[in-house]
Amino acid sequence: MLGKFAYQVGLAALLVASATVLQAQQSRPVSATASPEKALATDGRTTAPPPQRDSSGDPALQTRNPRYQIQRDDVISISFPLSPEFDQPKVMVQPDGYVDLQGVGSVFVQGMTVPQVTDALKKAYSGILHEPIIDVDLIDFQRPFFLVSGQVVKPGEYDLRHDTTVSEAIATAGGFAPTAKTQVFLYHRVSKDWVEVKKLSVKDILNGKHVNEDAMLSPGDMIFVPEKFITKFRKYVPYGIGTSLAASPAYY
Repeated sequence: MLGKFAYQVGLAALLVASATVLQAQQSRPVSATASPEKALATDGRTTAPPPQRDSSGDPALQTRNPRYQIQRDDVISISFPLSPEFDQPKVMVQPDGYVDLQGVGSVFVQGMTVPQVTDALKKAYSGILHEPIIDVDLIDFQRPFFLVSGQVVKPGEYDLRHDTTVSEAIATAGGFAPTAKTQVFLYHRVSKDWVEVKKLSVKDILNGKHVNEDAMLSPGDMIFVPEKFITKFRKYVPYGIGTSLAASPAYY
């Protein structure tokens, strides 16, 4: 939990420090092959990263209604209708992504959907069972969440139990702190490697202006409310940023 929150705080810190990076990049040409991100425009704006492509070179299609992927600390139930002696009602996914199974040892399942786990277990048990029939059920998993950090009354992680907009999320976190600006940044993961940053004006939204900008949150989104106005920021930042920038002392 602490590691996940620290990572999200690190993203927020990257935002407040990005102006210095922008100035450095504006002073020299940017190679088109230096980064998956497109070149920085001379006015400080960035364009979207190139689309993901499949093995043929064509843009890869996004999966509609993607299945849940098994994560660390999830718990699955494994049953064998024809060989109940191998039943395992509660198996926890270990920190390294493996599960320890009776009779076959460790099998890696992190990042797989339940049907993919079922196929992996059938393959693992095929050495000791003939055409094994296996049922896998997900019985405990990571609940959807969002985070609110910065100048709010109660920063932290909150369950995403229903459709929630940015303004509703800020209200859930107790509203703006006295030191807050109504400028808000929304971090949303758009691919395996990139997080999109959007700037919103909650003041305008609450006054009935640009209400379509009151974005609906997705699991894992983070809202950051700065203490001072930020005029320059990166629209896309790499996923997996460390937390060293969390101690950044100033806004730029």
